[in-house]
Amino acid sequence: MPVAPRRRIGEDQESAQAIRFTLLGPVRAWRGEAELPLGPRQQRLILAALLAGAGRPVPLTELIGLLWDGDPPVSAVNAVHRYVGSLRRLLEPGLPARSSGRWLVGQAGSYLLRVDADGLDLLRFRDLVRQARAAGATGDLPAAVDMYLEALGLWQGHCAEDLGAVAAVHPAFAMVEHEYAPVVCEVATAALGCGRAGSVLLPVRQAADRCPLDEALQASLLLVLAADGKQAEAIRLYQSIRTRLSDELGVDPGAELRAAHQSVLRGSPAEPRGPAAAGSAAPPAASLPRSRPPWIEPAQLPPDLPFFTGRERALDQALDTANRVGDGLRVLAVDGIPGVGKTALAVHFAHRVAADFPDGQLYTDLGGFAAHGNPADPSEVLHGFLEALGVDRHRIPASVEARSALFRSVLSGRRVLVVLDNALDADQVRPLLPGTPECMVVVTSRSRLIGLATAHGARLLSLDVPSVAEATACFLRRVGPARTDVGTAVVEEIVARCGRLPLALAIVAARAASRPEQPLTRLAAELAAAQGSLEGFDEDDRANALRGVFSWSYRTLGAEAKRVFCLLPLHRASDISTAALASAAGISRGAAATAAGELVRARLLDVRGRDRYGAHDLVLAYAAELDCAGKADRSAAPRRSYVHSRRSARPVARPLPGRADAHLEEWAL
Repeated sequence: MPVAPRRRIGEDQESAQAIRFTLLGPVRAWRGEAELPLGPRQQRLILAALLAGAGRPVPLTELIGLLWDGDPPVSAVNAVHRYVGSLRRLLEPGLPARSSGRWLVGQAGSYLLRVDADGLDLLRFRDLVRQARAAGATGDLPAAVDMYLEALGLWQGHCAEDLGAVAAVHPAFAMVEHEYAPVVCEVATAALGCGRAGSVLLPVRQAADRCPLDEALQASLLLVLAADGKQAEAIRLYQSIRTRLSDELGVDPGAELRAAHQSVLRGSPAEPRGPAAAGSAAPPAASLPRSRPPWIEPAQLPPDLPFFTGRERALDQALDTANRVGDGLRVLAVDGIPGVGKTALAVHFAHRVAADFPDGQLYTDLGGFAAHGNPADPSEVLHGFLEALGVDRHRIPASVEARSALFRSVLSGRRVLVVLDNALDADQVRPLLPGTPECMVVVTSRSRLIGLATAHGARLLSLDVPSVAEATACFLRRVGPARTDVGTAVVEEIVARCGRLPLALAIVAARAASRPEQPLTRLAAELAAAQGSLEGFDEDDRANALRGVFSWSYRTLGAEAKRVFCLLPLHRASDISTAALASAAGISRGAAATAAGELVRARLLDVRGRDRYGAHDLVLAYAAELDCAGKADRSAAPRRSYVHSRRSARPVARPLPGRADAHLEEWAL
């Protein structure tokens, strides 16, 4: 059983007892000398996520995603609350509900587990590493080696290894796991600097076996083996690593590994680097510079929109995500209906924070909802990114998995911003994610990328139409200061006719700016005359016209979803339930729910509440223009809806004679 200093529960608990937790290996807990039964796997997963948070609040949504991988049941929230309640009873027996000494604290949609270095091996590991680095910086390498070895001794396996495959892929655990290998390289550096290679050979060898494609670890092992008198084994190891890199990634060893090999062949140490070498007679051979291609700082962001205004709340949320350094890879996934301004927000935000990513900014349009052609192949995108980062095209491997691994390796330790615009789904994005917290990724999509939140801790930001004030400011800024007829009433009417949709506002504002002689009242009248259609939003550039933009989503639908979409304008209410949708289309509720889900993913339908859906007025206008519902459907749908309305209304209240039924009859005709 791992030994760790003990932490005591809050002072107000009469029977305070020591509790300690382990996460660096199997997830376990002890009160005193007695190990606690942590319950079923899902309960242990919640505890592990709270431990990985190490005193940081863990959002309820993150726990739900961890437990159900993007497909939570309706009862997910209640289930998490039950598991948390069980953990509280286990950790805090007899503690009052409002006690200040609680271990498990709920706060604003999240949970926090109060732990410190005396009660959690992860925090003890981090403390020891900090102390070791401080000792190395002062030249006390033997003390640094001892503290590094004590820290590595806390690892009893992979992080949360008893919880199955999710522990290997979930970002909360993956980022903890990523802390292990760099510390092994550091202890090798310190040991080589003070002649203690033999004392670190075992942990370095174990780490190299655990991460066979980590070139920094393999280079450290080569040098430690040679320093311990095992030069022949080091040479054989290099040949084995070179073959494995070629077979699995299609690449040759990088500069760091090659330099370590040359050092072994020469029998000479490598050039020293960093504070660990201070005061040592022999320079530390394991401290070679990391392998890098000739670095190019890409600056691929499109120009910022000169008319961008508003969106302060969304920008604040994006900036909050950018500021979460050290909590794992930062991913912001922006979704919303067509034309709502997702790309404009992402590009504006990217320019705003570009200075925080001095190693470059990458951008690509993934074409998930493109006017022509298929969505971008992640493999081709990776090829372009790697070339932009200075990797020779002849060193770029063939498979998407190998390219993704190389991409992560190239970006390791770099501060790069990656903007992935117009993604189709999470599967298209996953191979394009860096692996370290120094980087940040901004993704836009019409789909809500729940899979990224589940597997990679992405923050989901759903973009709605701007407020009236923001939409008005956007329109006025676009039409320019030259116009003098920008009275409040006429501008408000134009904004309302556009449904506050940014793309519609941009089209109308561009028309107003290009026709300064035409009064805005005439433009408002044209929009009023076109009410119920998209005639007022035509544009020469069809790729940016509303019909074209909506059509990209429509083309992704299946046949049944297309039919349901075309029936939506026949429903007069502001929203519709699954049952009403099923009645209007003459299909089962299951089929209606499937179609509604498909429409929501394409962002042609919005969730308005529990089992309530609605669509933007201009989206409904597009559906009406398609006229893709057959004559029989157009005739039958209102009557079916009328029958559904009568049946669903009867249990609630009796209609007033001659009034409610008469109104429904008129609507159904």
